[in-house]
Amino acid sequence: MRRQTINAERASIQSALQQLDLALQRHNQWYDAVIRTLVCDLPGEPDDVAPDAHHRCPFGRWYYEDAPDVLHRHPGFAAIEEQHERMHGLAAKLLGSLGNGQSVSVTDFDAFARELENLRLEIFTLRRDLENALYSLDELTGAGNRIGMLGVLREQQARVDRAVQSCCVVMIDIDHFKRVNDTWGHPAGDRVLAASARQLMKQLRPYDKLFRYGGEEFLLSLPDTDLDTGHALAERLRESVAALLIPLDGHASIHVTMSFGIARMEPGLVVEQAIAHADKAMYEAKRAGRNCTRVWVEHTATADGTPSA
Repeated sequence: MRRQTINAERASIQSALQQLDLALQRHNQWYDAVIRTLVCDLPGEPDDVAPDAHHRCPFGRWYYEDAPDVLHRHPGFAAIEEQHERMHGLAAKLLGSLGNGQSVSVTDFDAFARELENLRLEIFTLRRDLENALYSLDELTGAGNRIGMLGVLREQQARVDRAVQSCCVVMIDIDHFKRVNDTWGHPAGDRVLAASARQLMKQLRPYDKLFRYGGEEFLLSLPDTDLDTGHALAERLRESVAALLIPLDGHASIHVTMSFGIARMEPGLVVEQAIAHADKAMYEAKRAGRNCTRVWVEHTATADGTPSA
């Protein structure tokens, strides 16, 4: 069943990529028509100078009416909307000048060209993210796999180094997972892995990323998150999984718990160091009795994010 879910997710991403490519092709056709109008001094289309021109073009109609849910869930899709609207505002200004018998300003045309390039960059970035998701999913859990993990984390580290935003990483381990396998068998262990990952991902923000790190371990990337916020989110995730009842084929349903270790990415340190800190904090949670969260602060793992004496 879980494999069917992953295949369905991949099919939806493939369909979204195809739709995005077709919409971009139509947008390029619109652009060609606008350039022809400007160069040849032709009458413009009324829709292109309307206040809601970004809703009326072929790309805009697809964006607002037909774009699939998998795109709407992606944070980059909202950025495309803003860029697309700005680009259309500048196009309308150019066409309006032409329609009023005025010459087209070089400054206005350059601004339009820049916004168009920015729009294409946003679309390219979205497309790259979708392709990465398509080929970087763990087959069992639906979380990201380690193929794409370091690339995502290094992008976050670059933002931390530039003081653009803070970022936390969280190491997560299912408590007593070997006992699940030994008592109910490996198919039951697979069911626990898939159900736990699904429960985690349901609680995440659109820009958070969950990866299967290996075995029963997961790594969570929390962009634009300080330690206090990350600790609160980890606690909500921990409580959510602990409350989850997981049915096992041929057996009674069971509960499992998770141990969490959280660390902040630090400027000038490599990603692997943040992972190591989070891993040590997670083992502190294990030593504290499991089913709890520990935070790495100033080389000391604590329960609430404050340095211990």
